[in-house]
Order: sequence, then C-alpha cells, then structure tokens
Amino acid sequence: MKIVHVITRMILGGAQENTLLSVEGQQDDWGDDVTLITGPSTGPEGSLLERAAAGGRQVRLLPELCRAVSPWNDWRSHQVLVRWLAELGPDIVHTHSSKAGILGRSAAWKLGLPVVHTIHGSPFHPYQSRLANRAYRWAEGWAARRCDRLISVCDAMTDQYVAAGIAPRGKFVTVYSGMEVEPFLHPPRPRDVVRRELGLGPGEVVVAKVARLFELKGHDDVIAAAPQVIAANPQVRFLFIGDGILQSTLQQQIARLGLTPYFLFTGLVPPQRVPELLGASDIVVHASLREGLARVLPQGLIAGKPVVSYDIDGAREVVIPGATGCLLKPRDIPALVSALLELAGDTPLRDRLGSEGRRRFTDQFRTQTMTRRLREIYHEVLRQRNPPTRVQA
Repeated sequence: MKIVHVITRMILGGAQENTLLSVEGQQDDWGDDVTLITGPSTGPEGSLLERAAAGGRQVRLLPELCRAVSPWNDWRSHQVLVRWLAELGPDIVHTHSSKAGILGRSAAWKLGLPVVHTIHGSPFHPYQSRLANRAYRWAEGWAARRCDRLISVCDAMTDQYVAAGIAPRGKFVTVYSGMEVEPFLHPPRPRDVVRRELGLGPGEVVVAKVARLFELKGHDDVIAAAPQVIAANPQVRFLFIGDGILQSTLQQQIARLGLTPYFLFTGLVPPQRVPELLGASDIVVHASLREGLARVLPQGLIAGKPVVSYDIDGAREVVIPGATGCLLKPRDIPALVSALLELAGDTPLRDRLGSEGRRRFTDQFRTQTMTRRLREIYHEVLRQRNPPTRVQA
C-alpha cells in the first residue's frame, strides 16, 4: 500500500513513537511505500527525526506546520499538504495529533483521498478555558466529518468523543498503541549495573515517573506526596525520567522541601534507554491529569512493575486494582501516599502485580499487533470506498 502519515511534530512522546513505529512496521514488515509529513521538532523534549532518517524513512518537513494556532502558517500548511498529497497520490492518509489531524484531514478530503485519524489524546479537557474547549470541540467535529474512520488508542477516548458529540460510535475503532516490547521483557543492561550508575543502593525502592516535565503531567503531585512517603519509608527514591520546561521549577520545589537527595532527574534520554531505567525501578507512577493512554503504563507492566495511576482517560484499561496496580482519584494526594507506601513495603505484592501485568498486556501492545490492525482498518476503509462490483449471471 501507499500510505502517508501526517503529524504536527516528532518530539520524544507517546503519539510520536506510535506514529514512527507505524511507519517502520508498515515499511519493514509489510513492504508498504510510506511517507511521513511533519512539522519542526524543536525543544527540550528531543526529536525522533534522527531515528527516522537513520532508518531510511521518507520524511517531508513542513516548516509552517507548528503546534500553536497561527492563521497564516495554518493556511500555508494546508496549501502545501494539498499539493504534496496530490503529488504523492497515496491509497490512504493517516493523520495524528490535533493540528495535523485537522489540516491533514481537510487536505485529504479536499482531494477525495481516504483518510483515517488516530486520537492519541483529547485536545479538549477540563483544564482549559471554556472558549478553548468549545473551539477544539467544534474543530474536532468538523474534521471528523471529513474522515473515514477514527482510531482511538483506548476505549476511553471513544467514550469522550461520543459524549462530546464529535462523531457517532460506529465511526470509531480502538487500536492500542504499539511498542517494542522485547527490551521491556529483557532490558539491554542488567538492573544492578543501571542502578549503580544512578547511585542507587541495593535496598532502595525506586518509584519511576516517565513523562515530559510539563504542565498537567503530575510531577507536582508526586512531589507533594513525597514528604509523607519518605518520612514513613526513608528507603524510597523518586526517579523522574524526561526533560521539559519545568525542570528547574520542580527541582526548586523539591529543594524547598529538603528532599533533593531523594530525587533523581535523568534529563532527556533516548527512548531505547527507557526499558533499562524501568527495569532498574520497582514501582511506576503516573499522576498525569490528561492522557489518551499513557504508554508508560503498559511499558511498566510489561517490564514487570506495578503501576500507580490516576483514574483518567484510558488508564483503567490497564491499571486494574488488585491485579496490576493502584487506580486513584485524580489529585488525591493521601491516596497516592498510601498506594506508594503499600507497594514500597511489600516486595511480594510488587512481584505479583507486575507479573500479572506482563502476562495480560505483552502481546496486546506489541507493535506488530498495532500495525496489523491498522492495515486491516485501511483495507476496510478502501472496501467501503470501492465496494466490489457484482457480476450478473
């Protein structure tokens, strides 16, 4: 098949890793002709464009395609997308993220090309102004009508979009975000070696959080819980994996609490280091206030670690209380403290929850499972667009 993926930017993030793995799997495993169109990927979050280039992927960089709303750049991006899609002539266009999703669906629809869109996370949420919320809902509804199929990374995304009146339920299908599971099953470097490099002692219990250091990602809630956790169990250490604009702010917050020795910041790390860092940890916490389905939750479980998460969006589809981890009401700091202390003090419980998570979700989140399902959806869309002609006897 000839496929074009369109995404706003290729920073180090869940939606971007999902997109690149789709491109790689479709090209390498299925022999598809795949082109990736993206805007600039600058900032402290890092970029996946180097990996795409090293893998020989066909990438077109659209400088005007930026995350911020910019009427001139948005109009220009749309014009270029129309021209490039007409030139490439794909069998199907697959869009990702809010900005590229709206502009890409519009451009593909204008050309009469089949187009699907993956919802990695909702652009409308309770933590934005009423005007912004309404604007995003209107834009998503407008774009949904110019789309053949909507792909959700979790059932919760479908529920939110249907409740918001974006599109009828029959237009959605769930495809869990794929990942390379083998490094999480078998980290490239031994746990003890990685822990020594981080300066961690053998008896210390490591609570890892993988996320950009950004608003609504929940680092401040983890820091708020830390004094009580450490007072009750001084062996606990917190490992923040990732970089972002809030690093100095968070470090200052930790210093004011006198807890600097209990926190480690890795800074920006390449995705291939995440498996060994999770392997060196004991508990995975994700206190984000908005996500689709945070990739670190299945990653942590596949690595054999119990997970603690707020009950937001798709988290409950993998964080199963009493089976794989602890699911908490958002911003419930006392419950977060209690969950972390229970897991930190009970090694057999950690082992049981982590093992069950690995058993349940390893195959479900393999990148090969995702790319196979995506191609099935593409074929369904193409059959609906071009139904077979019945020959009269």
